[in-house]
Amino acid sequence: MENEINMMPRIGDAAPEFVAETTQGKIHFPQDFKGKWSILFSHPADFTPVCTSEFMTFGKMQKEFDELNCQLIGLSVDGLSSHIAWLRTIKDRIHFRDMDDIDVRFPLIDDVSMKVSKLYGMIQPGESETKAVRAVFFIDPQGVIRTIIYYPLALGRNFDEIKRVLVGLQTIDEFKVALPADWRPGGEVIDPNPGNMKGVAERWEKAQEAGSGMKCYDWFFCTKVISQEEIEKKIKK
Repeated sequence: MENEINMMPRIGDAAPEFVAETTQGKIHFPQDFKGKWSILFSHPADFTPVCTSEFMTFGKMQKEFDELNCQLIGLSVDGLSSHIAWLRTIKDRIHFRDMDDIDVRFPLIDDVSMKVSKLYGMIQPGESETKAVRAVFFIDPQGVIRTIIYYPLALGRNFDEIKRVLVGLQTIDEFKVALPADWRPGGEVIDPNPGNMKGVAERWEKAQEAGSGMKCYDWFFCTKVISQEEIEKKIKK
């Protein structure tokens, strides 16, 4: 029974459903966001410095996520009154790096009961039994979990990577490709169906054709370039 209670969602699972109160009103997740990508993320606590730096960064980048048809949803085990006071403090009082007057407009879930945190495996007892770790769930427009990233309490997230993952997942879906290590929009993408040894000669010949756009490193490893402009045309609202 204990293993069932602590079972964590996995990549490819339907996102567990819940209803919660947030700073933007009640939400039914993921139903309210069907047709959009969602990033559901947790933070350990309001009025803490690492979390403040992260929320300022999310707030600053919100328009970029909006343009990618992605809804941000935050969560901690604090209540609504704490969330509201903290977000007001961020907007009115905090200047960090090049960020100030940051107005966080995405929902922040009240999870004092830890119901959602436990449902998504955000409480990691080895790290803390009373605070959520920095979990990030990428959920596609069909409500399926596509990527999960966990960070410990003391380490702030890399927001360039969070955006890169989102754009990468959308590129994979739109162009039916795979992506190599350290991929960035505009770089080489991988043909996920290389064929077999029988087709080596034909594939190498095609790769050498002028204007084919294909480059083969071996029979199982062929790439092409999709421009950043072409990607943005497909995935941006």
